[in-house]
Amino acid sequence: MGRLETGIHKGRLTPAEYDANFSDLHPRLNDHEALVASDRCYFCYDAPCMTACPTSIDIPMFIRQISTGNPIGSAKTIFDQNILGGMCARVCPTEQLCEQACVRNTAEERPVEIGRLQRYATDAAMDANKQFYARAASTGKKIAVVGAGPAGLACAHRLAVKGHDVTIFDAREKAGGLNEYGIATYKTVDDFAQKEVDYVLSIGGIDVKHGQALGRDFSLADLSSQYDAVFLGLGLAGVNALHIEGEDLDGVADAVAYIADLRQAKDKSDIAVGRRVVVLGGGMTAIDAAVQAKLLGAEEVTICYRRGKEHMNASDYEQDLAASKGVIIRHWLAPKRILDKNGKVAGIEVEYTELRDGKLTGTGDTGVIAADQVFKAIGQTFEASGLGALRMESGRIAIDGDGRTSLGGVWAGGDCVLGGDDLTVSAVAQGRDAAESINRALGSAAQPTVAVA
Repeated sequence: MGRLETGIHKGRLTPAEYDANFSDLHPRLNDHEALVASDRCYFCYDAPCMTACPTSIDIPMFIRQISTGNPIGSAKTIFDQNILGGMCARVCPTEQLCEQACVRNTAEERPVEIGRLQRYATDAAMDANKQFYARAASTGKKIAVVGAGPAGLACAHRLAVKGHDVTIFDAREKAGGLNEYGIATYKTVDDFAQKEVDYVLSIGGIDVKHGQALGRDFSLADLSSQYDAVFLGLGLAGVNALHIEGEDLDGVADAVAYIADLRQAKDKSDIAVGRRVVVLGGGMTAIDAAVQAKLLGAEEVTICYRRGKEHMNASDYEQDLAASKGVIIRHWLAPKRILDKNGKVAGIEVEYTELRDGKLTGTGDTGVIAADQVFKAIGQTFEASGLGALRMESGRIAIDGDGRTSLGGVWAGGDCVLGGDDLTVSAVAQGRDAAESINRALGSAAQPTVAVA
């Protein structure tokens, strides 16, 4: 059985091809490479890269520490602001954030490799199991965190450092949220997501309860009555539907679930993929699904997006990455119906689109793309029950600048809140800041102690 066989099949590649295709996208810098890369930094005063970082890491400081041969100290500078700095170094769209703001772009049109330098430092600390923080004296306060994703973990860690006792409730069997289930496999190899979870939880004072879902196993009212404060770090569970004929055919799949299945697979050859694959969408999920379908052995992979290249949520870098792997990206195409052959996907009919007076409109011209597998990557929605009278806005939880919700004693952050942008780094910032607000509200004067480096 090989890559040219029609239909959806497992084992399209050899073991060696799977290993090569799913190796680390950006391997860690070695010591010499890190010194050379750090030497390019101007160490700007009021550095624009810091402003562009949602967690406000002191980027010039951590790079200077690398340049002076102190990667462990550099890691502390990073972790002080972003305890999930290792994952963020791997998955942050640095090309749109810190590196886009780097002043080296003006001089050389090539930024300092901030993301790879951040990985170099954080990996050094984690490999050495260097723990920078110790818990403050117990405050006797108990906080419930719902969701073990980036926002929940960042919130829990900061609260534990300050001496509070934290219980995290998560519906899945593993902690990590988006980092564990939603990131392309080639971006986070060697089970790094779980290694980072273990590193975060090693502070102590954090109990994780798996298989516990809000609205099924407990309600927000239950938590509010049992804990001194509650933080909601819920992810996006709903998937937008296409609402077209053929959506229920065998061979139509949710891209988010497909990415999760691949992430959890012990053997990549166990994941079936079509010979001709079409991915519908224009964001990071669409790119990740398309690239990984190609890496699994699909012969043809096409992304169809209903607007233009300039409207895609995926960055230019990610679009170029997909193209480099052989993915075809076609713009101004909207799905009309999925074609059926004996109950299975045979292709997809698309309609050309255009903007008329600022409104996306179909032109009436159609075409067909042959396919035996179609992935939906047209966005997710926030779905949750058990929230009681919590105020919602535009389908998300409404919060103030400190992460407070409309209910006393309840905070929220991450993808579930209004204004969430589906970025690990932004979720970390919101979880961290909410923890500080919770700590102030509980009246704790405890301060974290720092281990000697």
